[in-house]
Amino acid sequence: MKVNKFMAIRLLLALVIMVGFSSCSKKSSSKGGSRATGWKINDKKGGFQYASKFKKQATGPGLVLVEGGTFTMGKVQDDPMHDWNNTPNQQHVQSFYLDETEVTNVMYMEYLDWLKRVFPPEEENYRNIYEGASPDTLVWRNRLGYNETMTNNYLRHPAYAEYPVVGVNWIQATEFSKWRTNRVNESILEQQKFLKKDSKVVDVKADATFDTETYLAAPTKTFGGNQEIVLQKGQKGGAKNNGAAGAGGGTANANGNSGAKNVYAQRTSGLILPEYRLPTEAEWEYAAAADVGQREYNIYKGQKKYPWSGSYTRSGKRQVKGDQLANFKQGKGDYGGIAGWSDDGADITNKVKSYPPNDFGLYDMAGNVAEWVADVYRPIVDDEANDFNYFRGNVYMKNKIGEDGKVELVTAETQVFDTLPNGKVVARNFPGQISQVPVDDNETYLRQNFSTSDNRNYRDGDKQSTRFFDFGSSEEGEAKLPSEKRMYDSPEHNVSTDSIGNMVRKFDKSSKRTTLVNDDVRVYKGGSWRDRAYWLDPAQRRYFPQDMATDYIGFRCAMSRVGPKADKKKSARNKR
Repeated sequence: MKVNKFMAIRLLLALVIMVGFSSCSKKSSSKGGSRATGWKINDKKGGFQYASKFKKQATGPGLVLVEGGTFTMGKVQDDPMHDWNNTPNQQHVQSFYLDETEVTNVMYMEYLDWLKRVFPPEEENYRNIYEGASPDTLVWRNRLGYNETMTNNYLRHPAYAEYPVVGVNWIQATEFSKWRTNRVNESILEQQKFLKKDSKVVDVKADATFDTETYLAAPTKTFGGNQEIVLQKGQKGGAKNNGAAGAGGGTANANGNSGAKNVYAQRTSGLILPEYRLPTEAEWEYAAAADVGQREYNIYKGQKKYPWSGSYTRSGKRQVKGDQLANFKQGKGDYGGIAGWSDDGADITNKVKSYPPNDFGLYDMAGNVAEWVADVYRPIVDDEANDFNYFRGNVYMKNKIGEDGKVELVTAETQVFDTLPNGKVVARNFPGQISQVPVDDNETYLRQNFSTSDNRNYRDGDKQSTRFFDFGSSEEGEAKLPSEKRMYDSPEHNVSTDSIGNMVRKFDKSSKRTTLVNDDVRVYKGGSWRDRAYWLDPAQRRYFPQDMATDYIGFRCAMSRVGPKADKKKSARNKR
């Protein structure tokens, strides 16, 4: 008995010691001690500063989370066009955010208003910026139709404020996305007191604007280097966003006080959102199909023909039975049905959110307008090369470093304007942004994952597959080949200026061109108000020149998800 009591006392002491060590460990962890060094993180005296309380990425304005997963890309139920460009292939898409609706006229008008205020068109340096960003309202005209009401009113009249913007080419949609990134991050930093309040309205001007990448790489040069606008913050009471510590990249003063100098928001702060951009084709198709609504455990029960369940364009729900689920062309000469009993409530586009959302909560993924996506068009989708976040169109760039070893910013004198084949002049960068140059051997040497800056032609059945390909030549691109040796033999229009500055448009009048496909042709997805129901299938894909616009193509923005795939942990027991 005495032995048993003695053993019991020893076990009790051992338990007490273990609990003590555990509590010490928890106590040490709660103080923010590093698991690498044991040093204190976010010490007011200095050292390593990190957003250790960060919880999750904030959802940007207008966005909806689309949880990633696997799906069959390019599978269409009907293919009467016989395009042979929809070969089904299995793809996995990482979680991302997508605009709940298409970009509307009022959203785009906010962009135009900002450009007009910051870069006045009456000034010679900026006269092409506003015009280059403005939608082409003449897309509504038709040789045998009267559409002047839309030409004059569709973009700016408040009656069309919540209708999807049209007349926007791919380049303009891309530039809008970049502008939106900067305005959203600018607003976040102002709210967290890294920028002076109302500076985005009161102090902004052509040579003093906010750019996200400039702020991250050289914060002191933001807003033209005006330090009264770009504020510094100490570690104590640092900004927070969903639990993210605001301080990053700075150190405390030598005397150890909390008024640290040169402390700005960085990526480590967790405040800066990733860029708004056009979705990839795989992302858009995955989001539009919303097969999650067909899921039963770990399988999809059937393939959707449209973004909604079922094989019909009308609702089967008792309350709204027979109502059209999208606006599209019903038949020849029928864009909206009979007066007094409209099939879909629209004849051209319609106000966003006029029809039920799909199972991801996204509106108008069929009907209303077709939408630009980021991809360069090719007839094939090379799933053998990649089946994760598939995208054709990567052109890798890097920040330009000046002779002083610092990033080089765009100025009014170095700003780049492109003259498109149709003669439209557009700005490709803005003062205050970091100048970009293609990546070179410093980034590509001995790499296995990429070897050139421009990857649009990679394994596309073009140069490497032609009998004229010179395997010993430099990778200068398809444009260097003579016309008769290019597999994608597309028209070559040319716009130039004469000696007195007049624009000269030269059309390619050749009747022997074999295709419209080149590196400047982009994919657009979804059926529009002008399309028959056949095109409402999310897997359908078409292409259009990136510098041209129509009255039936619009766009919506996407944003990558950083961090976990989903907000909640899933298990095999989870059902719909």
